[in-house]
Amino acid sequence: MTQHREPHARHGHGHQDGPASGHAHGPGPSHSHAHGDGAELDWGRLAPLLERQAEVAGTAYREAAAWIGTLVPASGVRRLLDVGSGPGVVTALLAEAFPYAEAVAVDATPELLERARGRAEAQGLGARVSTLRAELPGELGTLGEADLLWAGNSLHHIGDQGAALAGFAELLRPGGLVALVEGGLPLRHLPRDIGTGRPGLEARIDAEHAGWFARMRAELPGATAEPDDWRALFTAAGLTPAGTRTFLVDVPAPVPQVVRELAVSHFERLREGLGDHLDAEDRATLDRLLDPADAHSLLRRTDLFHLTAHTVHTARKG
Repeated sequence: MTQHREPHARHGHGHQDGPASGHAHGPGPSHSHAHGDGAELDWGRLAPLLERQAEVAGTAYREAAAWIGTLVPASGVRRLLDVGSGPGVVTALLAEAFPYAEAVAVDATPELLERARGRAEAQGLGARVSTLRAELPGELGTLGEADLLWAGNSLHHIGDQGAALAGFAELLRPGGLVALVEGGLPLRHLPRDIGTGRPGLEARIDAEHAGWFARMRAELPGATAEPDDWRALFTAAGLTPAGTRTFLVDVPAPVPQVVRELAVSHFERLREGLGDHLDAEDRATLDRLLDPADAHSLLRRTDLFHLTAHTVHTARKG
């Protein structure tokens, strides 16, 4: 699975997910999963985008790690797993937040794990950060025990989420904590009325993404229909819910260049992945947003921003 991405039953970590690369479902596992149109994502090629997405959300993830530190003492975390680590941005943040722990980045994409190793070395964390290539859920048993298991926007890429949570529970040591990043609020870059096309473009894109997400879930191996009641799912897996919090990512206008570039990449993937499901007027609006020569281009807009929220659900092993 990957904390920041999209796709299917081969897992790692990513922070974004689906045809909309910056959607709140975010970062999914590192496996190759087909879009609704059957196209495979090249996670190695998307690695720089995944890194920038996670870096922009870095403050929110640091706040989440600090909160988790109030639920499980840092001195008690000797080994942590970042399941669906992608390029390892959050792995490094967790390693910093839990300085006594061996941090293991788990992903299915070698190129992403290579980036995770490079990031850890560059930040002086190489002695405590390791990587493990694994396809989930099949190789869940190879991950080893942990005091903290973080799964960022990756669990929803496993067909039977309840069974996966039960597997997570088996990996946790007594008193250990699982932290799931699932849900939150959709990413917003633009005001309701952008001066071209019908107002409410991003809301209509959200509706299409919801349909894509439902199809993606239904097509996963072993897909099991179940509500996103994480407290109930934790309890069924033998875990005790320990709290839920949501963390805001808020970059107001005027945005730095890295956020502008992220917005362009986000809307390019939207146009490619969901464009055929939008009406002609909305497709034309997306084309204008992506045309560098257009006055309404994302590269020229002064009203561009970056706003989303990530929800973290936690549970403890007794």
